[in-house]
Amino acid sequence: VGNRDDSNLYINMKLKAAAEIGISANHIKLPSTATEADVLKCIASLNGDPAVHGFIVQLPLDSDKPINTEKITNAVAPEKDVDGLSSINAGKLSRGDLGDCFIPCTPKGCMELIRQTGIQVAGKRAVVVGRSKIVGAPMHDLLLWNHATVTTCHSKTSMLAEEVGKADILVVAAGKAEMVKGEWIKPGAIVIDCGINHVPDSTKASGKRVVGDVAYNTAKEKASYITPVPGGVGPMTVAMLMQSTVESAQRFLEKFQPGKWNIQYTQLTLKVPVPSDIEISQSCIPKPIDQVAREVGLLPDEVELYGQTKAKVHLSALKRLKNQPDGKYVVVTGITPTPLGEGKSTTTVGLVQALGAHLHQNVFACVRQPSQGPTFGIKGGAAGGGYCQVTPMEEFNLHLTGDIHAVTAANNLLAAAVDARIFHELTQTDQALYNRLVPSVSGVRKFSDIQIRRLQKLGINKTDPTALTKEEVNLFVRLDIDPGTITWQRVLDTNDRFLRKITIGQSPTEKGFSRTAQFDITVSSEIMAVLALSDGLDDMKKRLGRMVVASSKRGEPVTADDLGVTGALAVMMKDAIKPNLMQTLEGTPVFVHAGPFANIAHGNSSVLADKIALKLVGKEGFVVTEAGFGADIGMEKFFNIKCRYSGLRPHVVVLVATVRALKMHGGGPAVTAGVPLPKEYMEENLQLLAKGCSNLNKQIQNAQIFGVPVIVAVNAFKTDTKAELALVVQMAKEAGAFDAVECTHWAEGGKGAVALAQAVLKASQTPSNFRFLYNVELPIVDKIRLIAQQIYGASDIELLPEAQEKVTLYTKQGFGNLPICMAKTHLSLSHDPEQKGAPTGFILPIRDVRASVGAGFLYPLVGTMSTMPGLPTRPSFYDIDLDPVSGEVNGLF
Repeated sequence: VGNRDDSNLYINMKLKAAAEIGISANHIKLPSTATEADVLKCIASLNGDPAVHGFIVQLPLDSDKPINTEKITNAVAPEKDVDGLSSINAGKLSRGDLGDCFIPCTPKGCMELIRQTGIQVAGKRAVVVGRSKIVGAPMHDLLLWNHATVTTCHSKTSMLAEEVGKADILVVAAGKAEMVKGEWIKPGAIVIDCGINHVPDSTKASGKRVVGDVAYNTAKEKASYITPVPGGVGPMTVAMLMQSTVESAQRFLEKFQPGKWNIQYTQLTLKVPVPSDIEISQSCIPKPIDQVAREVGLLPDEVELYGQTKAKVHLSALKRLKNQPDGKYVVVTGITPTPLGEGKSTTTVGLVQALGAHLHQNVFACVRQPSQGPTFGIKGGAAGGGYCQVTPMEEFNLHLTGDIHAVTAANNLLAAAVDARIFHELTQTDQALYNRLVPSVSGVRKFSDIQIRRLQKLGINKTDPTALTKEEVNLFVRLDIDPGTITWQRVLDTNDRFLRKITIGQSPTEKGFSRTAQFDITVSSEIMAVLALSDGLDDMKKRLGRMVVASSKRGEPVTADDLGVTGALAVMMKDAIKPNLMQTLEGTPVFVHAGPFANIAHGNSSVLADKIALKLVGKEGFVVTEAGFGADIGMEKFFNIKCRYSGLRPHVVVLVATVRALKMHGGGPAVTAGVPLPKEYMEENLQLLAKGCSNLNKQIQNAQIFGVPVIVAVNAFKTDTKAELALVVQMAKEAGAFDAVECTHWAEGGKGAVALAQAVLKASQTPSNFRFLYNVELPIVDKIRLIAQQIYGASDIELLPEAQEKVTLYTKQGFGNLPICMAKTHLSLSHDPEQKGAPTGFILPIRDVRASVGAGFLYPLVGTMSTMPGLPTRPSFYDIDLDPVSGEVNGLF
């Protein structure tokens, strides 16, 4: 801190020594205006950086601001305190724990000099003159624990000469020029002089010379060994600093296996019967989230804490780790599910708990953030279940860090901008609009940056607002939005069926401009899909700007950039883009980030979370992510959309199957949420099960189309029989799965998924010949047909007139090369949710095609697709409550 000449001299000596022996050393220089908080922040960053094995704080601190030196030295992590000045290292030294601490460099150098004489220290009488924390006090302790009889002298010591005269070993660090006289010294004594003092000397050009605390010329006649000043203790101090740094690196390598996290796993206490999800979650005490961050190699300044159990991770972590190799990439998907779900989230969590806590692999789970709509509706949350959960599950399912609220606010700002712009264009002349859009401020008119972009888009290469012609002003101010083409809706993160169709603009202040509109649920917003597919702030901002909200009356797309709102949207999303760090019940790390719909969007967690996690786990580690709905929907979009944009290549597909769902596909009775299961699902029925495995076979084939090995995870329920589970395993292997494994993780945690984890380990070693299903350069209709025929089993597609019009429009507007995101029911491979198993030969009707240009895909609508769920007769909120005494949430699943 600061710019003291003597400090700079000492630092340069240390940097030179480090360079000579191959230690990478850097000088971090803070200005003299640095505050105590600035210094502590810098220390915290170095403490958390695994690439730094040791560092020192050069004293004194040359700051204009008051700084507590003791607080600063104690802030240095003891394992990196190569100067040995922290209270912890000093305490260990005074206690005799010499092998478990760093010794201050000057005493350590003095001790090495004494050893070099060949004199046996044990039993000798030693005298230390001076009691500073840096030299005197630690020197006393070091000699004592090397079995010398030690006396410490100081400014209050009477008869100092007499005490010095008893010393076989004399160490002087008093800071007084030539204080110890030669005649005081016992003949044959070893004298170590640590002093550096300046005394007047007219023979020197500087008018002064350097002397020690011992009168060297007379002392050398009596001592057997004596250190000169300069050139004695000083170089040894620097050498010991280098040695301590090397020792620190050695300790680090011994403690941390290269590429292996030093992670503390949480032990589960399993109960039978298995309690409710929230009871299990609240009975397990999670680790402090900053501990989880340290364990996986995140630095303190890369983590933004939101309480004790969740944190945001800054994108700077990805930049720091950019040269790290990626780990293995695993996607968890499923067969076509029942309305109850088949446990993909539970399997995802169980797999990472098995890989981490039981097989000791570096592993990260990356999952979507759930909407609060289903949480209070009927489906429940998405934290997993049983003994395989992201915890605390109530934090996970309720608000988290506010990302969904940020999406809601940004989405609705854009919706408000659309209607406001239409209103203002209807009620004002071109000149009035221009005067308000480009106002005169203090007599100066100036375009904003986003307005310059609009002018360039219009082919108007002018930057002076007064230079536009009337025709150019008209082009600039008139978006001419056709209200009938508006596709941008307002959103809310609540299930509310009465917002599916509304009329807006009924207030008299809107002067008769009203239109029919609707609310969607927040997770269906294109901004959520943009968040999930962006690979950085700049990319997100560009995608937000490209979002198309409507067409003009001339048939041209109108974007968020045209409305001038891109920058504001980016500001509202600047924190949401940072992935959220949480943990599983067994203490393995989880990224929870983004939650796009799996029908009108791609149904996968964020690209950024996956990319950061793949760097953190290292080359031999694993990142396990989950794709929404069945393999025909979530997995297909994971491959064709997410992997296409991210550039990431998957190594393994885990396909989750249940006996219950397969019986349904074999012709079993309808499964309805909230209604008890029919007896066919409670009793053994191998014939029904075998017939239903047609769906399993098809989904295995779907994964194999992309060239990735498939492992079937048979998620066992207590009503399943051994024969039924064995049949599913057998048929999965016969259908071409790399392996098929029975899993009991819901009841047993990671232990119940160890066999699955071992299969994933094995499959990840095999070649992955990943390939996309289609080339985006193909015409829109051809891409839709490929998905329908190869993934769903359709014989062909049929475009209804509205869909055909949109295909023509989007091709004309330049959006024909976007990937396809099919919006189809998740309850069947076909468009008809009643068709179970693996239907073939059907014609897939395409009712409409819509564009999410910012997110980067077109989404054909197969049938009617609700984007605003409703509440059932008895919603989940009947059971949800807050204990006002403990503050605990009750009744969440």
